[in-house]
Amino acid sequence: MRKIKTAPLIPNKFEVEEISSNEMNLRVSPFEVGFAISVAHPLKRLLMSSSIGYAPIAIKVENASHEFDNISGMLEDVSALIINLKSIRFKLKNGVEKAEVSYSFKGSKEIYGSDLNNDNVEVVTPENFLATLNEDGQLDFTLVISRGIGYVPSEDIRAGALKEYKDYIPLDAYFTPVRKANYTIENVLVEDNPNFEEIVFNVVTDGQASPREVFGSSLKVLQDQLSIFQHIHDDSVDLISTDVNEVEEEDENIEEEPPLSKEDEETVDKLLYELKDCGLKPRVANALIASDYKFVGDVTFLEDRELKDIKNFGAGSIADLKSALEKMKLDRDSLSFVSERVIDEFRKRAEEFNN
Repeated sequence: MRKIKTAPLIPNKFEVEEISSNEMNLRVSPFEVGFAISVAHPLKRLLMSSSIGYAPIAIKVENASHEFDNISGMLEDVSALIINLKSIRFKLKNGVEKAEVSYSFKGSKEIYGSDLNNDNVEVVTPENFLATLNEDGQLDFTLVISRGIGYVPSEDIRAGALKEYKDYIPLDAYFTPVRKANYTIENVLVEDNPNFEEIVFNVVTDGQASPREVFGSSLKVLQDQLSIFQHIHDDSVDLISTDVNEVEEEDENIEEEPPLSKEDEETVDKLLYELKDCGLKPRVANALIASDYKFVGDVTFLEDRELKDIKNFGAGSIADLKSALEKMKLDRDSLSFVSERVIDEFRKRAEEFNN
């Protein structure tokens, strides 16, 4: 006969397996049935959204006025340079939270993350490729690297952090150092009772911080968020009555969608470029903007007959638009494999920016 409990069992087993400097498995047990997922899921969300990291938030490239310019002697255009830059992960030294870092490269050379190390910056992905120069090439650019959490779109950076940096191109900032945060829940035996649970976390980082560090910081965020509820013991707090019958129940069983792949994120980013910044002739861009089109994605999926209906938008304008889209790899052939989820994500973010 099982005993009647007056409190849930408190977990007392904690094991850390360090697979590498950037990956760990963490086992915690035993939990009462249902307690494991209540603990694991919030921690996973915080690991992905609230871990502190570093990212470039803006770039200024000499002899380039916008992200679709070409640099003489460089194989990639500026937009490809920016895409490659997003895969390179930085870490500011000496506790600095924001820094401007300038680089200059000349002559035949393939540039990698390791070439961007200096006294102020450590690159934790030294093998990642950036650009290729020929013997006549020269690349001079300056990055603004900042500390932050989560993901911040370039539009928010343009409106906020970039005000003090004139002539810089804003970048989508992926601050989180966590590449993967997964968990499984397994059954464990406690005193001949198999109905207890164990959480097994697998955490992988990009090298900006160790898995132990990001897990510890996420745990601190969770504790801070829950600390407000301690006021339930404070008799001086005002009480507000609520009719529980008017509160709608939320479905706790909705499965969380997996994050977009790197390629899909890059496609969404390109669709969110503003038309005025995507290399179109001013006359062409103005005609689209005057017809209430703002982002590249607003016109990418339009049929030719729809483009012809746009005021002051003739055959020459259509050709210029298609040329710009092809250069961005957003032409019909390139987009034939794009999923509906990518399109839905673009529309969702575009609506958020417009609001």
